[in-house]
Amino acid sequence: MNKFMPAYLQLLAAGELEKRVSQAYEILHRCDLCGWDCKVDRLAGKLGACRTAAIAMVSSFGPHHGEESPLSGYYGSGTIFFTRCNLHCQFCQNHDISQTDRGSEVDAQTLANIMLQLQEMGCHNINFVSPTHVVPQILAALLIAAQDGLHLPLVYNTGGYDSKSALALLDGVIDIYMPDMKYSNAQIALRYSKIRQYPQINRSAVLEMHRQVGDLQMDERGIAYRGLLVRLLVLPFGLAGTQETVKFLATKVSTQTYLNVMDQYHPVFNASQYPKLNRRIQRQEYEHAILLAHEAGLFRLDGMI
Repeated sequence: MNKFMPAYLQLLAAGELEKRVSQAYEILHRCDLCGWDCKVDRLAGKLGACRTAAIAMVSSFGPHHGEESPLSGYYGSGTIFFTRCNLHCQFCQNHDISQTDRGSEVDAQTLANIMLQLQEMGCHNINFVSPTHVVPQILAALLIAAQDGLHLPLVYNTGGYDSKSALALLDGVIDIYMPDMKYSNAQIALRYSKIRQYPQINRSAVLEMHRQVGDLQMDERGIAYRGLLVRLLVLPFGLAGTQETVKFLATKVSTQTYLNVMDQYHPVFNASQYPKLNRRIQRQEYEHAILLAHEAGLFRLDGMI
């Protein structure tokens, strides 16, 4: 397979992509797509932590020029923002999307048409934002879109609370994994994102993502076509546990890991209710996070100063 050919086209040709769709919808009968492991029957209309039943909702879509440079490139990343989320981050900058019902329900054909439209607009990739809770719906739409000529790399842009079940469905489907690594401490994760065992589940997911796609690879233009890209949002007072995260990446994943150390934290949504979240990060906090990444042995940093 040509290295620039998206992984899912090989599964399509082998008839495997259609099988994945069936497997994915079976999981929805007792959903365990993320760390919540709700086991609710979403096909029967039951709702778990993500508040989504059988039909995906899309808030917006279009070329995005503000993603990491290997994704945005010249013509933008083809982002599809899914409504709702399996995380409940009290400082979410997209809380109007992730924590509300704002959006439109889309069937598989409509979602496939969105992917093809983004391709026609010249986007470098299809970027699924907050996709964990709608993996089956994405696979069903992908089957249609791939049959109709979709050939762009797929980006899985996730909060990083993904289960082994979800990632098994995506093996050989996703070209670029872009998980958050939000916390290194489970109690901090529980307090500020209302999720249990986040570091354990997150690290297991990142290891599996890297096993599937390896380190980030880019073409001669600097546009990514395969691999792992990790996001780390610097939080006030060291709440993200940056030192532990970068050590994990360097020692357990790869020193070649492409890491975006992000400095844009500011208190929104419910952050004002938590004293340690109720301020922007300071310059020295960000500089310290970059230093920690370097000291751990990571050198492929987006946002380097």
